[in-house]
Amino acid sequence: MTIEVFITRLPHGRDLPLPSYQSALAAGLDLIAALPAEAPLELIPGARALVPTGIALALPAGYEAQVRPRSGLAVRHGLTVLNTPGTIDADYRGEVKVLLVNLGAEPVAVARGMRIAQLVIAPVAHAALREVAALDPTDRGANGFGSTGS
Repeated sequence: MTIEVFITRLPHGRDLPLPSYQSALAAGLDLIAALPAEAPLELIPGARALVPTGIALALPAGYEAQVRPRSGLAVRHGLTVLNTPGTIDADYRGEVKVLLVNLGAEPVAVARGMRIAQLVIAPVAHAALREVAALDPTDRGANGFGSTGS
């Protein structure tokens, strides 16, 4: 399924490529760091930073965009998206930014043009909440974290 998403490049992202799928069946579009070329960002272990992408989106009603980590950055450097998945709502028109955190043991340099995260477009279902006196019982009941095995 393909949907139309309007995108605009912001002034500091004009020369960067638009987000793109890296393979025919990829679920996410790669997001690019729109940092100044002369000022790469060094994330020391434990540090976090909000990294600009130089783009803004207009998603259709009924959709969201999820900002997710890139697995290669996570496994090689411990670099991940802190609020995974970050949600971009259909009515947001500001710059897409990525909240990166370095969970690795070494500093990581984030440079202009680096692929830093992926963007997954997904449908949204709105819930109609209905308050009831009690919920239907299940075999699991209220057993939470770790209750279904290791």
